[in-house]
Amino acid sequence: MKYLIFFIVLCSSLTVFAQNFDFALVGNDDLYLKKTELDSSANAVVLREFGTAAIRLDESYGNLYIDFEYHVRIKIFNKNGFEKANIVIPQRFYGDKQDMVYELKAVTINEQNGQAVQTELDKKKVFSEKKNKYVTLTKFTMPNLKEGSIIEYSYRLHSPSIYNFRSWEFQSDIPKLYSEYVAFIPALYTYNTSLRGAQKLSSQNAELNKECIILSGTRYDCSKMTYVMKDIPALIEEDYMTAPSNFRSAINFELSEYYMTSGGKKSVTKEWKDVDYELVTDKSFGSQMKRKDVFKDILPDILKNTSDQLSKAKAIYYYIKRNIKGNGFAGAFTENGVKKALETHSGNVADINLALVAALSAADLDVEAVILSTRSNGMVSSLFPVISDFNYVVAKVNIEGKSYLLDATEPLIPFGLLPLHCINGQGRVIALKKPSYWYDLKASQKETTRYSLIAELGNDGKIRGNLTTYSVGYAALNKRKRIMSASSVDEFVEKLDESMPKISILKHELHNLDSLENPLTESYEIEMPAFSDLHSDPLFFNPFFIDRINRNPFNLNERTYPVDLGAESEMRITMTLKLPANYSLVDKPKTMNMSLADAGGRFMCATDLTEGILQFTLLLQFNKPIYNSAEYLSLKEFYSRIIQLQKTDIILKKSK
Repeated sequence: MKYLIFFIVLCSSLTVFAQNFDFALVGNDDLYLKKTELDSSANAVVLREFGTAAIRLDESYGNLYIDFEYHVRIKIFNKNGFEKANIVIPQRFYGDKQDMVYELKAVTINEQNGQAVQTELDKKKVFSEKKNKYVTLTKFTMPNLKEGSIIEYSYRLHSPSIYNFRSWEFQSDIPKLYSEYVAFIPALYTYNTSLRGAQKLSSQNAELNKECIILSGTRYDCSKMTYVMKDIPALIEEDYMTAPSNFRSAINFELSEYYMTSGGKKSVTKEWKDVDYELVTDKSFGSQMKRKDVFKDILPDILKNTSDQLSKAKAIYYYIKRNIKGNGFAGAFTENGVKKALETHSGNVADINLALVAALSAADLDVEAVILSTRSNGMVSSLFPVISDFNYVVAKVNIEGKSYLLDATEPLIPFGLLPLHCINGQGRVIALKKPSYWYDLKASQKETTRYSLIAELGNDGKIRGNLTTYSVGYAALNKRKRIMSASSVDEFVEKLDESMPKISILKHELHNLDSLENPLTESYEIEMPAFSDLHSDPLFFNPFFIDRINRNPFNLNERTYPVDLGAESEMRITMTLKLPANYSLVDKPKTMNMSLADAGGRFMCATDLTEGILQFTLLLQFNKPIYNSAEYLSLKEFYSRIIQLQKTDIILKKSK
């Protein structure tokens, strides 16, 4: 990233930014507050939050930086809110520079004998932790914490990166009564400003700060932009969501152009054709895609048993997967380069997947790179190129009219299936000799699990039989990960047995554990004590003991963000149970055939007894990877009805 350097002097008019609130000066309304009407069930609430940011000049080095001030006051209602007292301030590295925290102060305020008693943070208990080579964390815990405490802290953060002006998140995981952000934008800069999220601003104001900047002897104005949001509900994170940052109400700034002292202006917001050229010529990206020479000598051996393009692509894919292991870091740009990564057998995501691109290209296959943003990193802007939005790269190989997306960083994923964390909207395809274009990132396989139980109920009240499980797609990937995390298959089965106290595994066989493109098959000989006394009349048996849904993943009254499963899914259960003679079916779970709108999903359940054979079948399908917020209540009700049905037993009665 190239940083823009101007020699700017800021006048004293920016010394005090805006209307901050007095530190640790609380009134009785806050001190005795028991709950908030905004959310009576909240464990904590932000009473007031203020932030401001401006571009300043580091007079010691002549560099510009963002001067950011943050101040917050939080009321803790109960012990479940104590986690809000664990404060973490991230600081990013930018080459040899990094964000720096200054003027940190923090205090806990408690009511004691009708008085507000303050306990200041001991600065010796503030410590730094290196999260990775890109981020350091400043961490501390507020002192003397009690139910009803008010915690308050403030700090300044100096950031050497001015390309992205400091963003502001109005919404968090607890409600906020008041949040205000003030941005001072010099007239020399034009930023694209965007408000995301479902919440609306309570007020927005723009003022002119006359002659606030002196640049080469000339005074320029600044825009003072004030954004206020009140009574902000918490954004509650639920299952099946991508990065929360995609949905929190926030204001973002992207530098689009700036004026130069020599006259004229320069655009920072580029077109994709400009970015294409930069990427293709970048030594950590395009230059690595071209490193076919690295594979010249080893390619004949890699391809010795191949006969067509697809078999060549698979041989190369599995070779890269085996020979370069990930170092734990994502990235769209290489750290070591293809040659060194292959020599050291280690690299970041780009080292591995650009090596894959180069090797496929060396085999004369039609291959491109795809840059993307992972689910935890958030969505990318489709309006204009922002390369810093992308944090990952994969390969796209085109064979006989079909495209395969490949990520060689995941040891247990088959050819053509992307890890779920890559399934996030669209990626941008980068080729060496043609313009880039957007490409949908979709799962190439369903997440499929099928169970088949063939068993017999003995006269001792125990069910004995064989349970076979077939797993495909992400279901197989996740199962293989669990198996490989154990020291052996036997240990995995032992832990599986312990996790099912009502079922004993007597024997086991696993097939295709290493054959990643075939279904993972597990075969278990099981024993299950269904009834303690077969002479009881009637007998109650609950058939929902395989992959039972124990909780509804959707519990909000309203969800303002989509339900993103990542992939379509299907789960089938077939149970065939031979009963002792002369048993009849008295009652059973209701036969159900329930569908979501527009064929979005289906649940079927049926039970039947014919000639002493009890048949139980279940099907649960989700036919879309993403459901919009308008479909949320239907999904919630869908799960509720399934969970309610699972409470119903099969009732058997012996004929006289």
